Amino acid sequence: MTTSTSAIVIGAGAVGVCSAYYLAERGLDVTLVDKGDVCAGASYGNSGLLVPSHSVPLAAPGVIWRALRWMTKPDSPFYIRPRPSPSLVSWLWKFRAACSEENVERAMPVLRDLTMTGVELFRELDDACESDFGLGTAGVAYVYRTEEGLANGRNEAAHVAKVGLQAEELDRDGVREFAGLESTAIGGMLHPYDGHVTPGKYVHALAEAFELGGGTIRRHTAVTGFETDGRRVTGVVTDNDVLRADEVVLAAGAWSPAIAARLGVKLPIQPAKGYSVRFRRPEHAPEAPLILGEARVAMTPMGDTMRIAGTLEMAGMDLSIDQRRLGAVRESAGLYFPAMAASRLEFVEEWAGLRPMSPDGLALLGRWPSWDNLTIATGHGTMGVSTSPASGKLVAQIITGDKPLTDLAPLDPTRFS
Repeated sequence: MTTSTSAIVIGAGAVGVCSAYYLAERGLDVTLVDKGDVCAGASYGNSGLLVPSHSVPLAAPGVIWRALRWMTKPDSPFYIRPRPSPSLVSWLWKFRAACSEENVERAMPVLRDLTMTGVELFRELDDACESDFGLGTAGVAYVYRTEEGLANGRNEAAHVAKVGLQAEELDRDGVREFAGLESTAIGGMLHPYDGHVTPGKYVHALAEAFELGGGTIRRHTAVTGFETDGRRVTGVVTDNDVLRADEVVLAAGAWSPAIAARLGVKLPIQPAKGYSVRFRRPEHAPEAPLILGEARVAMTPMGDTMRIAGTLEMAGMDLSIDQRRLGAVRESAGLYFPAMAASRLEFVEEWAGLRPMSPDGLALLGRWPSWDNLTIATGHGTMGVSTSPASGKLVAQIITGDKPLTDLAPLDPTRFS
């Protein structure tokens, strides 16, 4: 049992809210703090996919060469904007080192455990929350328009099969049956253990459950510094007051490095911008998500709307929308499913958000050794929503001293130091 009775969680995205929820469930007095509102950042506008099938990390063999080719295409799926930035150069050097088969073999079991546990925890949370957040568990199909793309899909499916995640290959008719639409895709891979949520509804539903259980949320409260005594953080200084608790959790996504620096903590995190557009869902539309393989774009049903999301743009802390990149996302669905062409749909919303990327594709999650009561929970990249329940559970287990649900060593936040 824990001797800590209170905790402050910085960051009200998916990981922060889950951390607060599970800490409160263990009986701690928890205050959740965010400079904006709940789910105002990357957790809001993403694809909402729950994807054990994404157990192959971004840092993998061949990615560097593809990224170099894509550097000449500002609308490519993965784009690094050239700019003078020592932190970016340092991150890219670590990323280059992580693009190895060894990293893939090390990361895959961890991502599998976090995502598969997450799917089960999502079911529990769906029962615990009063508000519905659109949990779907019918699987996710990756679809391809070219033989090369389909071959890559088979190869990725073979990779995740090594950690026990079997996919089913779909032919042209199988894609049409799964999607419920005519398609130009020649085939695909169905991952039946995947699922999806409406991410904004999910984070807000869990925040509501947290507050109903007695938790406190301090919205529009920016963390400006810390008070310390020896090896302990004794106060979280905000633009309004100083908050005090036994434990501090930093789960502020792409903003975590700047906050951590105030404690002398260096986190190798780079923001990676993602884009999405939302359309009014037509009468005949897919009931389950599809990933458009060559375009690297996801198409997810969310209630009466359809969200199309994708791309990674490393351009620093820049939330501006590049219409070339947004346009590539918006138009991709029509290339695979003519009935989903943007010109035939009713536009609802466009969005960009910053995902916190670690160099090796795994989160930074654990105690920071120079501070006795600081836990780091960031760097989840594109897997933040998918791994958020398991990450929040791990934060609670770390702080309460319970046995963690997975080996924490690969997630050690100091592994790049």
